[in-house]
Amino acid sequence: MRSPTPAARSHPTVVDLVYIDAGGGHRASALALQAAIERAGLPWTVRLVNLREMLDPRGAFRRVTGMDPEDFYNQRLARGWTVGLAQELKLLQGLIRWGHTPLVRRLQRAWLRREPDLVVSLIPNFNRALCESLATSLPGVPYVTVLTDLADHPPNFWIEPGLAQHIVCGSDRALAQARAAGYDDRNAHAASGMLLRAEFHEAPSLPADERAALRVRLGLDPVQPTGLVLFGGQGSRAMLDIARHLPDTALILACGRNERLAQALRQPHGQRAPRVVLGFTPDVAHYMRLADFFIGKPGPGSISEAVQMRLPVIVSCNRSTLPQERYNAQWVQECGVGVVCRGFGAAALRPAVARLLADLPEHRAATARVNNRAAFELPQLLARILAESGQTGGGPAWRPSRTFRSVA
Repeated sequence: MRSPTPAARSHPTVVDLVYIDAGGGHRASALALQAAIERAGLPWTVRLVNLREMLDPRGAFRRVTGMDPEDFYNQRLARGWTVGLAQELKLLQGLIRWGHTPLVRRLQRAWLRREPDLVVSLIPNFNRALCESLATSLPGVPYVTVLTDLADHPPNFWIEPGLAQHIVCGSDRALAQARAAGYDDRNAHAASGMLLRAEFHEAPSLPADERAALRVRLGLDPVQPTGLVLFGGQGSRAMLDIARHLPDTALILACGRNERLAQALRQPHGQRAPRVVLGFTPDVAHYMRLADFFIGKPGPGSISEAVQMRLPVIVSCNRSTLPQERYNAQWVQECGVGVVCRGFGAAALRPAVARLLADLPEHRAATARVNNRAAFELPQLLARILAESGQTGGGPAWRPSRTFRSVA
């Protein structure tokens, strides 16, 4: 039993945001939501909670193997070893189901130690265990799953049927999937996109003279169309193929934390157009303002960031594409915000770049029609869920203490 109850506690409302470091999107979404709650002026204590640390607080896995479980996944992404992950996902889900009871018990102990007033999950696969353990250890504490993908990859990925939870969906497709799983207007909520950091909600473009000067300073042509190549925080060896197959296209190549890849890209590849190779940078929005289009995998975060910054996108979709990201390529086509190709070989990539540049104004206009306000919608929604649950924090009398101006 919980002691004391949330209503009887005098300390501020505590909100736990659960993430995992498999890929960069879950942590990035948690950080974006934490910042959005702060901007909204909500009087909450927000804690970022790594699921791995909840399940293995003493780091036994790292002591035995020398690395965290997420490192295996992240290294595969960096090397492009993604074929077969759909089958491995089914194996992972089977193991989670097989170990459900001990997993719930371990999470129950964690919740009793932490005593949050609201839990927001930004991860897939574990939501049944997380939700059921919270409901049985801290009755009445609301549980919210925020999809960080544009759609679910059923079964048992994001949208688990039959749970006492709220689900936040960033696309019409995801909302329809939640409805089909039995959720209704009381617990399935629409958001207008993925959670993005504040800098992506500022002005998407610079004055023409300032932009030209910044491009010249980087060694780029101020007029020639320039692509930003980005494959998340770990980079990808596919960037080497892209650099080799587009010798006449100006490129900004963002390698994230993959310094070996950055060094390889700095070597001559017979390019005739200027190149800028970046290591890890927290200022991706700045480089998006200097580019004209985006090339990368169909990750929900990166394509949402690019579209928010009015960059049409070129993404691939094939058997190597992560199963949970395949709908994102379809979303690009449905919204008209870019071009989807079968891969980044010369035969597919060069025609895709030519098609995009031929219709660049039309694609750019399509990006302007995507109005993502999720970072402003989520804090208000969470405050309402808390108020309706009878917990502390937010509620009808709440007013934001600070404002944040966004450019639609």
